[in-house]
Amino acid sequence: MPDYPISPVVRRVVYTASAGVGPYAFTFEILVQTDIDVYLNSTLKTLTTDYTVTINANGTGSITFVSAPDPAARVTIVGARDIQRATDFVTGGDLTASSLNLALDQNVIFSQQNAEALGRAILAPVTDPSSINMVLPLQTSRAGKVLSFNSSTGNPETVITTTAINNAATDAAAAAASASAAAGSASAAAGSASSASSSASSATSSASSATSSASSATSSASAAAASAAAAASSESHAASSESAAAGSASAASTSASNASTSASNAANSATAAQSAQTAAESARDSTLAAFDSFDDRYLGTKTSDPALDNDGNALVAGALYFNSVDGIIKVYTGSAWVAAYVSGSASSIGFTPAGAIAATNVQAAIQELDTEKVPRTSTTGSAIIPSGTEGQRDGSPAAGHFRFNTGVSKFEGYNGSAWGAVGGGATGGGGDAVFIENDQVVTANYTIPATKNAMSTGPISINSGVTVTVSTGARWMVI
Repeated sequence: MPDYPISPVVRRVVYTASAGVGPYAFTFEILVQTDIDVYLNSTLKTLTTDYTVTINANGTGSITFVSAPDPAARVTIVGARDIQRATDFVTGGDLTASSLNLALDQNVIFSQQNAEALGRAILAPVTDPSSINMVLPLQTSRAGKVLSFNSSTGNPETVITTTAINNAATDAAAAAASASAAAGSASAAAGSASSASSSASSATSSASSATSSASSATSSASAAAASAAAAASSESHAASSESAAAGSASAASTSASNASTSASNAANSATAAQSAQTAAESARDSTLAAFDSFDDRYLGTKTSDPALDNDGNALVAGALYFNSVDGIIKVYTGSAWVAAYVSGSASSIGFTPAGAIAATNVQAAIQELDTEKVPRTSTTGSAIIPSGTEGQRDGSPAAGHFRFNTGVSKFEGYNGSAWGAVGGGATGGGGDAVFIENDQVVTANYTIPATKNAMSTGPISINSGVTVTVSTGARWMVI
């Protein structure tokens, strides 16, 4: 093996891979090519397969990659000679200077490797009391927890779990979502109540109060979420402080000072995380309480008059719900459910001190709402259905929707995928029905299903950007 002095240098060097395949030099001496490890980012590379080593006459050298790595990657070259004894002196055997130099060189290399690794460790300051114990807690005790330092002894300990911190953030987000949903429901209730007649003003006030409570809860939940985010940020700062302490540990005294500072920051961050968790849980409880209060006032959509509120408790005067069968908002007077508005046939409307509706023709109006599900001109006249142009159709129609298209003067229905004409058939003058009419311009995409055929009277033109698709098995004839 070669015989040369071992320089007092750190046995590690780090580059970015901007030089392509290299070479990337190292200034510490090695005895053989296997005395170093090469990492690309955090991946240990393989000698010969991934890189080659060149050793200079003075023991320093360089590595060259077989293939150019990503220019943004980090290249780390670190001393990694196997710690073992390579020379065994025997009684009466030769004791040459070269064999002694080799043995001593190896020992210096081993010491430098250990010093380099120790320089990246967290160390207690040399001025700490001899009672300090920097040994980490057992694996089973520290798994899933945040490292902190005891406020009295300064020894490392693990108290707060990462699950607790994550749960705090999750609970805060859930609280915010619940409050947002509560605010939306309250807004819908207030809108429905405000569109009713003046007989429902007390019910609208109740819904408005619930909206205010839910909005306040939303603000509390947002503050809790911010607190949880601050806790997570504090934990990140603690980790950064620990990393900074490790990186600056090349000198023992500097490493000790930085480690002490990091320990103090970590303890403060753990305390902040605990406080944030408590604040998040308190905000969550406040939000749930506010939502429960609102939930007792507006009971949502139901098919019949409820006997209890959504929690199974007794109803309170002023409670509201939407009857999906009758299509009306109802209010609880304290003893009975009544419509939150009456029809125009009611001759007079007023409120009793208890808030119950009192009107001359209220009962008749309620019965009218029960029997007239669809507006009509009279009991023997005709139903009134929605009407308008194609541009005024529902934005998101459902199968079965029905209306009158004023643009083409025809009834139309939605089959789940497209609007189509309803009825009509043949037409004509007077009492005859001789003519089947169709439009001459295709203005919207249309697909003829595979199980259908179609026939049109031409000429037919298709607007630019519009597509008519004839499915396999279908036919379209233009005559």
